[in-house]
Amino acid sequence: MGGGGPAPPPPELSLNLSPDREFWALLPSFAILTLVLGLKTISDGIVIQQSSRRRPRAIDFRRIQGIVSVNGIGMLLAGFATTLPPMANGSYSLSLMQLTGVAARRVGIGVAVVILFLAFFSKFAAVLLTIPGPVVGAFLMLAMGMLFVSGWQTILRDGLDPRRVLVVALASALGLGLHGHPLMSDLFGDEIGGLIGNGVTIGAIVAIVMTLLMEAMGSRRSRLEVTLDMASLPAIDDFLAALAIKLGWDEASALRLRSAGEETLATLLGREDHGAENSEVPRLIVNARPQTGIIELEFVATTRQENIEDQLAYLTDEAPVPAADNLSLRLLWYHASAVRHQKFHGVDIVTVQVEGGLEAART
Repeated sequence: MGGGGPAPPPPELSLNLSPDREFWALLPSFAILTLVLGLKTISDGIVIQQSSRRRPRAIDFRRIQGIVSVNGIGMLLAGFATTLPPMANGSYSLSLMQLTGVAARRVGIGVAVVILFLAFFSKFAAVLLTIPGPVVGAFLMLAMGMLFVSGWQTILRDGLDPRRVLVVALASALGLGLHGHPLMSDLFGDEIGGLIGNGVTIGAIVAIVMTLLMEAMGSRRSRLEVTLDMASLPAIDDFLAALAIKLGWDEASALRLRSAGEETLATLLGREDHGAENSEVPRLIVNARPQTGIIELEFVATTRQENIEDQLAYLTDEAPVPAADNLSLRLLWYHASAVRHQKFHGVDIVTVQVEGGLEAART
């Protein structure tokens, strides 16, 4: 063979991780999008738990933490693979659960196997693409309607006060009104405006900003930090008594507030496992937020007990005969107007609302 010229040098391969101007321009948009997908994952997990149980129960936020962690790992892997983040279309599964009433875990595993099979065999996926557009449109219309109803059920589950009504109304109005509107592209450019021009993104941003503003403009919280022990009861009682005096509540309302604090502490301690030796006494943080005619108490503690909301719901189905093991629960049910218990890994947050009246003006 005849001799030719020298072989071309191999191309230089390198990994450049230095951010350029386009990276910094798109970083805020992707950060907002990641936050929106995280909030969407939380709401999807809540709806899944509500749909999977025939008898209503309190939301187990430990499972929500697991869902968010898995979603975060999936988004990280999607970033390395330069593809769209997973679970972006997971809301359609929630609509199917609401429509069919099927929420068994084995069905979800079967659907995942089918989707994995279709991902590697495009010919079978192409068969699904032959479904007529009007049929798919009718399904999507029904699915989005079911998703909308599920979202409102989640919102109404904890009640709507004037603050929440304002946040939900403004976020819904702007999210629906500005979805796909060219205003976002005019303000932020075609690239960034296209990313944040989605109605879900707009609604989430408005809801977050409104919530932060109301938290900053609202009444200041009073805070007390003690140990999760019955010896902390006098400090909690003095803290709540001083708060009632500061707000001008009458004697009956102040007594109800102090009793609610005492029974919440007793309930938190009632199921706590003290068998472990050489274990540190967990801390208890009590936050009090005064509102119009209501004080919202937030107890943040480290416990291993059952969900208080489920225990209170179980009391409503029992005969009204108090027992020694649930006396604190019944007293808390009597003194508080609302109780919510959020269980996370290592942290329990119990929110108690107590209604009160002002002391009559002295003549």
